[in-house]
Amino acid sequence: MRTSFVFSEVVTGLRRNVTMTIAMVLTTAISLFLFGVGLLVVNMVGKMQDDYLGQLEVAVMLTNDISANDKDCTQEPCRGLRTDLETMSGVDTVVFENREKGYERFQKIFEAQPELVKLARPEAIPAMFRVKLEDPERSDVIVQEFNGKAGVKNVDDQSQDLDRLFGFLNGVRDAALALALLQAAAALLLISNTIQVSAFTRRTEVGIMRLVGATRWYTQLPFLIEAVVAGVIGAIAAIGLLVVTKVFLLNRVLGELFSSNIIPEVSMVEILVLAPVLVGVAILISALTGYVTLRLYVRL
Repeated sequence: MRTSFVFSEVVTGLRRNVTMTIAMVLTTAISLFLFGVGLLVVNMVGKMQDDYLGQLEVAVMLTNDISANDKDCTQEPCRGLRTDLETMSGVDTVVFENREKGYERFQKIFEAQPELVKLARPEAIPAMFRVKLEDPERSDVIVQEFNGKAGVKNVDDQSQDLDRLFGFLNGVRDAALALALLQAAAALLLISNTIQVSAFTRRTEVGIMRLVGATRWYTQLPFLIEAVVAGVIGAIAAIGLLVVTKVFLLNRVLGELFSSNIIPEVSMVEILVLAPVLVGVAILISALTGYVTLRLYVRL
């Protein structure tokens, strides 16, 4: 098989149907970009779950009376609440945090937002018990047991906030993957149509090749390579879109959340690790679609 002839036919085919080739590349790029976004969100949610579940606490907020008058939790009802928490099944650690320590922690958490820190006052921060559980998913037990007890202002279950956040991120993931599937379907149709048009425009030369003894596989190979080349170009474009999105969108919009470790940053390394996956998916889909199209719709 003459390799130079096959690749010259590939170049000729791509140039002859340049508008359809561009459309196929763009559609493939968008579908792979959305697929890549979905995978990056999955990875982000996984890292967040590992980080947050390990640090998840239930905050038992105390009333203003206790916060102002019992800084060491040595009086009732604060002392009794502490004992109840420490002896409760499933509780790992209980840390009492008075108003002053709570304000110091508030300052550290929001040190990247000095305007917010200036507006807050220690009197606005209640004393609390920070309760860490052996099983973070059992936080509802603390809520049910201590909500409404004497001395308790309210019980803040951080897992509910995390559930809402993870629900939002999972929604972004599902939307990106759904759009990726729709774009992938469009890309498959474009690949199929492009191959059929390309085969039709070169039916004369292919017929001559078959008459002089060329095998069916030999005549079909250039069309398969055309589809794969367009798919690979689309994958490279998708990787470029991911890099541009990270640098010019995510870093600017979510930069403060990244720096404060509220949301794990999407690193360039993650995109580079994802790149071979996108290229591999593009090659696989393009080759399979091209092969099926040639077998079912094109007789060469």
